[in-house]
Amino acid sequence: MSSAQSFRDGLLAAVPTLRAFAVSLAKNTDRADDLVQETLVKAWDKQDSFQQGTNLKAWLFTILRNEFYSQMRKRKREVEDSDGAITARLSVHPSQDGSSDLTDFRKALALLPEDQREAIILIGASGFSYEEAAEICGCAVGTIKSRVSRARSRLADILGIEGENDFGPDAIAVQVTNSPAVA
Repeated sequence: MSSAQSFRDGLLAAVPTLRAFAVSLAKNTDRADDLVQETLVKAWDKQDSFQQGTNLKAWLFTILRNEFYSQMRKRKREVEDSDGAITARLSVHPSQDGSSDLTDFRKALALLPEDQREAIILIGASGFSYEEAAEICGCAVGTIKSRVSRARSRLADILGIEGENDFGPDAIAVQVTNSPAVA
């Protein structure tokens, strides 16, 4: 009998005791069967590292035990998401759309008169209040409000924004990223 045939026969003979050991570890017959199958696949793949004349059953039990603990460590890092709620929150809109929108916005911002650009950046990007921005620019609060209003209107015109629905991702991107995962 060849060594490959002998190895195969040894694997088959060990299956019942491997399964019993796997059930005792996993406490679930389905998981135990998967564990035994994974053990046999790994053993078959690594049969060249098995030394003839040593205890095959002990070698297989070691593989099974190591696989069990590897799966346990992996499961600790995994989060159960059977209804897909967590995964749905992880979806993101394509970055290329945001990048091109930002490029368009920067070009439009550069087209604004300097006083409007300064006012919109102080209020919109830097987070200053109208009073603080007025103090920084050395003008009245009403002047800053007027400049910001005109800057917003001009940016909307340049960018072709007609309403709230024009902000953010397009309808197709929203539909794709908000739809539940297809199994």
